[in-house]
Amino acid sequence: MPELSVVIVGGLHADARKAAVARLLADVPDSVVLHHDLATAVAGTVVRTVRDVTGLLDAGEAPLVNDCACCALREDLVPELLRIRDAGGTRMAVVELWDSVEPKAMAEVVAAGGLTVTGVLTAVDPALVLPYLGNGDDLAERGLAAAATDQRTVADTFARQLEYAPVLAVADSPDADDEDRELLAQLHPTARQIPIGHGDPAGAEQDDLTVPAPRRRPASPLARAALGGFDIEAAAAAQHPACALLPAEADAHGVGTLVWHRRRPFHSERLYEALEDITCAAARSRGRFWLADKPDVLLHWDAAGGALCVESAGPWLASLPDAAWDMVPPVRRAAAALDWHPEHGDCCQHLVFTSPGLDRDGLERLLESCLLTDAEYAAGRTAWKRLPPAFDTLLEV
Repeated sequence: MPELSVVIVGGLHADARKAAVARLLADVPDSVVLHHDLATAVAGTVVRTVRDVTGLLDAGEAPLVNDCACCALREDLVPELLRIRDAGGTRMAVVELWDSVEPKAMAEVVAAGGLTVTGVLTAVDPALVLPYLGNGDDLAERGLAAAATDQRTVADTFARQLEYAPVLAVADSPDADDEDRELLAQLHPTARQIPIGHGDPAGAEQDDLTVPAPRRRPASPLARAALGGFDIEAAAAAQHPACALLPAEADAHGVGTLVWHRRRPFHSERLYEALEDITCAAARSRGRFWLADKPDVLLHWDAAGGALCVESAGPWLASLPDAAWDMVPPVRRAAAALDWHPEHGDCCQHLVFTSPGLDRDGLERLLESCLLTDAEYAAGRTAWKRLPPAFDTLLEV
C-alpha cells in the first residue's frame, strides 16, 4: 500500500486549531481530516467525521469503551486511518484532536498501529496562553473531560499539549501583545513557530498545487512542517523528567524564566510547607528534584494553574547497580553523564519557573530555605533517611 502521512493537530484553542487544519487542507492536495468529537460522549457514543477541502466525506459513530470517550477514540483511530489508507487516493490524513485530547498519547497509538506520523502540531492563540495556563479548573467543570475518571485541569492539559509538539501553529491574534508572545517563546523555546490565520485558507500559495505529483511541494511552511517527519521516541524522551529539554534562563518583555539548579537535597518538611508559595510563584514550573529522606528516588515536579503534581519517575541512575545501566535508554544515560557529580551522581534539583512578573530573588530565597542546612547535610545519608517523610501522603507511598 502507498505510504499515508498522518499529522496530529491538537490544542485547547479550538479556533486556532481549526485554522491550522484549514490551512493544511488547502495546501496539501489529496488530504483529509479525521476528527472524533468527544462532546457527544454523554449520549454514549463518539461521533467520527472525515472531510476534505470540499466538505464532509463520511460520518459514523464509535461506542464508548469502558464508559470512556478517550478509550473509544484510541480503539477507533487506527482502524479508521487504515481504512483511509487502504482506500487509496489520500496523501495525508490530518487527525484533528478534540479539545482536551493530548497529542503524545495519540501519536504513540498511531505509530504502534504501524502508520507513519510525519508531524505533530499544537495550535495556539498567543493571547490565550496565560489565561489557559492560569486556569486551575478541572476539565470536568468545563465540559472537557475525556472520561468519568479524568482528573486533569485546564492548565496542566494545555501545558502538556504545548510542550510536546515540536511545531506550534500560532494564530495571528489581534489581542496578543509582546508579553504574550514572549511567554509562549519562553515556555517552549525549541519549538518552531509558524504563523497561521483564523481559518481562511485564501492566503495559501495556490501555484504549487498545480505542479505534477512527482515535483509537488507543500505550499506553506505549515504543510512542510507537517510532512517533515516526527520522532516518537525523541519526543517522549524530551518530556521525561530525567532528560527533559527544559527552558533556559530568559528575561524579556516582562516575562522571566528562572533555572534553579542545586546539588543539595531538600528537607521534606520545609519543602512541603512551602509548596503553595513555590507553586503560585510562576505560571508554569517543571523539572526534577530529590528529597533527603528519599535520596534514591527521582521526583517529577509539574505545576500549572496554581496546582502541583509530584510523582516518582523511578530511581536516579546513581542508585542503580552497574549491571542495570545496560537496560537504561541511551538518551537517559547521556543526560545523566552531562550532569554527573562525583559524590551524588545525577541526583540534583533542576527546576524551571516561567512567568510574567517573576520574582526571581524571592523565589530563589524560598527554594534555598528548603534545602538541608550545613549541619543536616554533613550528617550524611543514613541520617537523612530518618528525617520526617512529609511527602509520603502526596506520593501515596
